[in-house]
Parts: sequence; structure tokens; C-alpha cells
Amino acid sequence: MNIIPIILAGGVGHRLWPLSREHFPKQCLPLTDQEFSLLQQILLRTVSLDVADPIVVCNEDHRFLIAQQLQSIGVKNSSIVLEPEGRNTAPAIALAALEVKQAYGADALMLVLPADHVIRDLVAFETSILKAVELAKQDALVTFGVQPTRPETGYGYI
Repeated sequence: MNIIPIILAGGVGHRLWPLSREHFPKQCLPLTDQEFSLLQQILLRTVSLDVADPIVVCNEDHRFLIAQQLQSIGVKNSSIVLEPEGRNTAPAIALAALEVKQAYGADALMLVLPADHVIRDLVAFETSILKAVELAKQDALVTFGVQPTRPETGYGYI
């Protein structure tokens, strides 16, 4: 069964201003690592997993920046899917799902990963994904999240 990493990289750089800018959003910045951007870090995390080439969903303005960042870490066979208009997470996932269905068929598993998350415990990350794959093979929808510590209107809850 194919597992396709879907990297959501459509952010437009408003939340972390002045570091993040319209033409250089936070996912393209090396915020937690001297060498790699957040986008590059999430792609490198998938290397040890048995997955297909990633599909990166981004907007038109960032496609060349994203392509450059992929190339600089040796990711050559990825697809970049352009959002016609940024409408948040659900439409970006739907767009990727259409791409996956066309390229891999209806039985492929999508591993949806935001490009701007920081994951420090790689063993827990990989273990969680392997458990999720087993559940997904049984037709379960698996979602990862962080336990909220306070109300926040800027983010959804699981």
C-alpha cells in the first residue's frame, strides 16, 4: 500500500512577521535549526519512513522558493501542487487527495504534514505514524494533535 506524504506549505507569512514575510513565509525559514528550514525538516523526517515521493501543496507565489528548498536537500521527485486560492487546511488536503487518487489510486494512504510544525521526538513521530498506518489500513481516519492548554480562536481543536 502506497503512503504518500502530503506537505502543506501554503502559509503566507503573516503570523511571524517580521521574520516571516509575504514572499518568504515561516515554513521556508530555518527557525529551529541552523541549517534547514521548517519545510526541509519535515521532508527529511519522512526519509526514514517507507513512503512515496512527497506532494507539496503551496501557493503560486512560493512555488519557486519551495522548489529551490526541495532541490537543496536532494528531493528531486516530488510534486508541487498549486492552490488556486488559499482557503486553509481542508481545501488544501482535498486538492492533494485528488492528486493522490489520480496518481496512485483510491487505496493510497495520505500522510498529511504541515510544513511549519516542529517535531523534536523523531522516535515518537515514526512510532505514531506506523501505528496510524495500521489503523488506516482498517479504514480508520487517524489524526494527530496536541492537547490544548488554553482556549485559542486561531486554531481548530481535534
